[in-house]
Amino acid sequence: MSAKKIAVIVGSLRKDSINRKFAHELMAMAPASLAMQIVEIGELPLYNQDLEENGATAPQAWQTFRQQMAGMDGVLFVTPEYNRSVPAALKNAIDVGSRPYGSSIWSGKPAAIVSVSPGATGGFGANHHLRQCMVFLDMPLLQQPEAYIGGATKLLDDNGKINNDSSRQFLQKIIDTYAAWVAKTAKV
Repeated sequence: MSAKKIAVIVGSLRKDSINRKFAHELMAMAPASLAMQIVEIGELPLYNQDLEENGATAPQAWQTFRQQMAGMDGVLFVTPEYNRSVPAALKNAIDVGSRPYGSSIWSGKPAAIVSVSPGATGGFGANHHLRQCMVFLDMPLLQQPEAYIGGATKLLDDNGKINNDSSRQFLQKIIDTYAAWVAKTAKV
């Protein structure tokens, strides 16, 4: 059986993003049943329905993103929290992928959410706000283990790698459980 193609969407656009570092750590721990790749969202124009109505052609960046995501079997979201919610770039990517109405690229793709923050609550607000979106998007969402990674900057060494066994074990549990979730829920 071939590996399931998993899009890893990182909500932070920062060059030195701790979320991107955690995404890379999760990807490195993934079992062979998952073929994971980061799908970039930073260059997507803001969603505006007028840009593809009445015969207008959607911006090329939207088309490319939608085509890339249509070929994915699942999605791992790794996001920081901005103002108790998800970053604008992540919300925009969700909107771009869910439109035009009835043509969502998200529907049926098994998802997991990992929120990463230097703060103590580990991006709880962003994680739960994103969970609300998953219901509408019809994405079967991994419920456990919940992944709120607080104090994240203290968990990485100077090379951006996990610096302790308990965090490494927790991340391994997340990615292994997600792999089992994808095997159980992904469309054939």
